[in-house]
Amino acid sequence: MKSLILFGLLVTTPVLAQQGDINAVIPQITVASRGEVKVTPDRANIQISVQTQAATAAAAAAENATKQKAVIAALRALGIDATDISTANYNVYPEQRYEPNKEPVIVGYNVTNTLSVDLKSIAMVGPAIDAALGKGANMITSLQFMASNTAAARQQAMALAIQQARSDAEAAARAAGGSIAGLLEINVGAYYPPPPRPVQMMAKTADARMETPISAGDQTVTVEVTTRWRFATK
Repeated sequence: MKSLILFGLLVTTPVLAQQGDINAVIPQITVASRGEVKVTPDRANIQISVQTQAATAAAAAAENATKQKAVIAALRALGIDATDISTANYNVYPEQRYEPNKEPVIVGYNVTNTLSVDLKSIAMVGPAIDAALGKGANMITSLQFMASNTAAARQQAMALAIQQARSDAEAAARAAGGSIAGLLEINVGAYYPPPPRPVQMMAKTADARMETPISAGDQTVTVEVTTRWRFATK
């Protein structure tokens, strides 16, 4: 029995020692950082509306349909694919007159038909707006710019974030009288792709001679990282 007990002690003692090494506190520095890279939008989405008014809903809808068909034909003539043109909203509502102490009286109907148009080139934004307004559209309700491929920009932003984290860790280690002795952990946190950038459009008459100027500007891709570095004393 004694030999069995001795054998058990000899086996478990090194295990306890190993566990003690694993649980030993490692001096470390934790640094969070962010990297940002600018990208240039290359696509756009426009929402183009035709609004009509008439005494009856049917008459307003019929006039609207005629104008919207002409708008779609004009957009297709620019080379925009049919799959890139879709109905975003269709609304029919009464126009009412209000008088004191009386029930509202319907005096007509409004119909609004809104198209969502995806453009594969920023250069097409101005011509698309001008073509639509020239064929009966009377509202540009939304214009957004987007970037197609942000994968390379994301990796570049991540690299910048890690480089900054290392630089900050080295500065912190020097201030504490030591240095960093290797990377323990790195976590790539939140990724913020550039959201579609909305642009407010001013009203423009259909018979205006000047082409609509468009400037897409830049967007920002952001990546956040958290790093842990081993701290070594000198």
